[in-house]
Amino acid sequence: MFKRTIVYNLCFVLFFLLFYCSNTNTILSGPNSIEITAVSTFGGSNVESARAVTSTQDGGYAVLGYTQSMDGDVLNKQDNSFDYWVLKFNAQDELEWQNTYGGSLDERGRDIIQTYDGGYAILGFSFSNDGDLTENAGLQDYWLAKLDSNGQITWQKSFGFAGTDSGISVIQTNDQGYLITGILDVTASGGQGSTSRNLNRHAGGDYWVLKLSGQGDLEWSHYFGGNFTDTPEGVVQTADNGYIIAGGSDSNDTDISNPIGSYDFWVIRLSSNGTLVWEKSFGGDQIDEARAIVSSADGNYIIAGDTRSDNNDVSDYKGGADLWLIKISPEGHLIWEKTLGGSNFDVARALTASENGGFLLAGSSRSNDVDVSENKGQNDAWVLKVDDLGSLQWEYTIGGSNIDFAYGVTELNDGAVIAVGDTASDDGDILQNKGFSDVLIIKLN
Repeated sequence: MFKRTIVYNLCFVLFFLLFYCSNTNTILSGPNSIEITAVSTFGGSNVESARAVTSTQDGGYAVLGYTQSMDGDVLNKQDNSFDYWVLKFNAQDELEWQNTYGGSLDERGRDIIQTYDGGYAILGFSFSNDGDLTENAGLQDYWLAKLDSNGQITWQKSFGFAGTDSGISVIQTNDQGYLITGILDVTASGGQGSTSRNLNRHAGGDYWVLKLSGQGDLEWSHYFGGNFTDTPEGVVQTADNGYIIAGGSDSNDTDISNPIGSYDFWVIRLSSNGTLVWEKSFGGDQIDEARAIVSSADGNYIIAGDTRSDNNDVSDYKGGADLWLIKISPEGHLIWEKTLGGSNFDVARALTASENGGFLLAGSSRSNDVDVSENKGQNDAWVLKVDDLGSLQWEYTIGGSNIDFAYGVTELNDGAVIAVGDTASDDGDILQNKGFSDVLIIKLN
């Protein structure tokens, strides 16, 4: 009887340890331990969303998104159209300042960087030609604004044609200019977007890449794509002052030479003056879309997105949609690939390199199995870290019973991680919802 009790107790302890270890998000020991320390919401009675975040030189961070509200946390807004919304926090997570930017119609911010001078560059799209804007070429234009360190506009520029052209990514280049990328609406561009390979004009959208001076003046402009829809999502500058751009394409002609499936990761390398050096497609026979790219410490590149494929370049498919990571060489050769997720839909929307090795990602998840430990309801914001080989180190889902997304992630000077997105929940991890959807800010350290 005594022996049986000991065996029973040992089995119970073993069961408890196995259950605990398989259901915790936190690395239990070692230098990579991390946990959620704050979940905050900001907004008013209408729609708000955060789309990007950047760490700042003072140890804090700045968040870009958009707001429709004129109340709650939103100050000095003149109407209920959408405006860019920037919130600047210090290293103690205190809101130092916030500003809205736009005109009388709709503006929505997509990307933010801190510039070499301590200010900011913010990019997205605009429908207005009044307020903070001075021109609009058509229905919707790229809109880039340069801010000083206090959030005041020092200059702003619009780029577009008669259709719906949308800015997505901005980087500051080595010559202290800017490279901006997004979608050209080919159908309303007056013939722009054609290439020498095919004189027929494209349908849908093309990658539209513009190189600007430090004051926002256009230095060159090029278009890349095929006969359907091509969407650039991330860009890095290369060691030779060229550029690599990653996104998604369902085209099969013009600049796309070897399509694999219905929608592929499509990656292009440009020279310093914007000419096409090479282009590559990665994926399987289903829908695969790249969302972000970063340089790795060994001179290669990591690209994150999502896949619904289980063949060709994609292995270890887990179900629904998986987060898909690939590593490529400067010549565009596939070095390795990894899928992460569960049996439902799991995607990446942002990627950044971590100072102590590996990579941080943010996106969303509907799973509660395999690589995803928990689902709080519908889509949860999903924050995770992988090592240099793409293996999962830790992951967290954050949300409530409604829809919650993460779109941006950054690492602060002290090693803390900030992820941003939006939430429609008012329960679970979300302590307060102020309107239809709020800016969601998650801190882990």
